[in-house]
Amino acid sequence: MAYNQPNQEGFYGEFGGRFVPETLMTAVLELDKAYRESKKDPAFQAELDELLKQYVGRENPLYFAKNLTAYAGGAKIYLKREDLNHTGAHKINNALGQVLLAKRMGKKKIIAETGAGQHGVATATAAALFNMDCNIYMGEEDVKRQALNVFRMELLGAKVESVTDGSRVLKDAVNAALRAWVAQVDDTHYIMGSALGPHPFPEIVRDYQSVIGREAKRQFAEQNAGALPDALVACVGGGSNAIGLFYPFVDDSTVAMYGTEAAGRGVDTDEHAATLTKGRPGVLHGALMDVLQDEQGQILEAFSISAGLDYPGIGPEHSHFNAIQRATYVPVTDEEALEAFQLLSRIEGIIPALESSHAIAYAVKLAKELGPEKSMIVCLSGRGDKDVVQVKERLESEAAQKGGAHD
Repeated sequence: MAYNQPNQEGFYGEFGGRFVPETLMTAVLELDKAYRESKKDPAFQAELDELLKQYVGRENPLYFAKNLTAYAGGAKIYLKREDLNHTGAHKINNALGQVLLAKRMGKKKIIAETGAGQHGVATATAAALFNMDCNIYMGEEDVKRQALNVFRMELLGAKVESVTDGSRVLKDAVNAALRAWVAQVDDTHYIMGSALGPHPFPEIVRDYQSVIGREAKRQFAEQNAGALPDALVACVGGGSNAIGLFYPFVDDSTVAMYGTEAAGRGVDTDEHAATLTKGRPGVLHGALMDVLQDEQGQILEAFSISAGLDYPGIGPEHSHFNAIQRATYVPVTDEEALEAFQLLSRIEGIIPALESSHAIAYAVKLAKELGPEKSMIVCLSGRGDKDVVQVKERLESEAAQKGGAHD
């Protein structure tokens, strides 16, 4: 039977839904109605398609990484090059779609949360293009880690609000953005950056990101005599790049799907963001999903070297895929991601985002297991320019601890 989630109430199996205060229910229902109408409107779809082509630069390549394939010594590895989009990541696919939707609804202002800064930059970019006011909420820790992206957002005309509550990271930025939305719901649209939040956000984000998988499926078939890949690999924080790659393949049962979670300093420590490996169902930011929580149900702090993956929940559709065993979710540590960051840079001449490096790390392992007859698509969700300074400092401090200079 063909996959047809979510249901009318926004549930993917037992996950998802709409857990929001009354003050937001009107806005969420208004968004749902506008979104359904936009899907049936050929003019809306044509405008979005044109923007994706002329402004974002789609379609981007599906690149056969022959050097990485040779290094892994197994399955063929293809990279879906979301890093080549305008703004340098997959986030722009969703930001543009939602700003167009906001315009259709007559909204004047945009607010958004950001972790690594990529969604913030993409949202600020789309808001600039359509001449809309834009406020971006970002945890104070992430503001420090991603100073370059903060400046980019400001350059694009956005106001960056540093969030000092809680652990001052992505989940706190989402809290702050939702609070701000409640206060100005009449003229403001909140652009959720990942496949999270109350229905219809996870569905909207999935649909705008599915361009990744639709293109990759067609491109793979063109390069491989009409065949399907054997596996898909993508990193998951909230999981929007992964759901964008996975969704067009969901009914292709021969295609295995792997999401790589941030294992931080290890899943047996307290410093990780491996939600499906170590979490359990709970409500966070308006939806029922797997969440990192203590015995009392208090949300735990998530930890990862990559600011875009340190979220203590995961998109409800990923929770559903995990529950029905349609996808497998595997933890990848900071160290493994750092190694993959350097590896791809050295052997393919592509500097990946630290988030995407988690997918590369697992792809190399998986290629060995699958063997040379098989093929996989890895979502290279973003480029690593934003991470270069952080990686440089990390490698230099590790070298200093070992008593040698890093060359």
